Amino acid sequence: MINIGKRARVNYVGMLDDGTVFDSTYERGVPLELTIGSMTLPPAVERALAQMRAGEHRAVTVFSDEAYGAYDESLIEIVPATAIPNADALPVGDYIMLQTPVGLQRIKVVKVEDGMVYFDLNHEFAGRDLRFELELVEFIQESYIERELHPAGCGCGCELLKESLGA
Repeated sequence: MINIGKRARVNYVGMLDDGTVFDSTYERGVPLELTIGSMTLPPAVERALAQMRAGEHRAVTVFSDEAYGAYDESLIEIVPATAIPNADALPVGDYIMLQTPVGLQRIKVVKVEDGMVYFDLNHEFAGRDLRFELELVEFIQESYIERELHPAGCGCGCELLKESLGA
């Protein structure tokens, strides 16, 4: 089993509740390298990984409230088409990248009608349960030199090791 802050290589297939695959390390041909507890994957997945042994396989269901939350109708934003360059050419039903006050976001164009553009600001998986088929490939053992290079406050526990060594 692996502790929070430890690194691991993981293969997984991520699926929507209807079985549609949205991501697969197997298709990319390279396992994901992550630090357990870093929130790289949904918390339920990282909790499962923390309980696994190298070589173990496990299926995990992540309910929408632990993934991308419930679908929120109030996140439909209506903007005058005159405020959007080439609004008539927007790909209705598809996603675009749009600069917002909180930064660049992937947003769904719902419709363009009556001089208005309707954007859905929900995450595309909001309201959806997810399923992950996991394979914990291996734990990554860091050398003392690699651990020494961690930034202050990284959260892996190396600060305690450094303190105990008088570093």
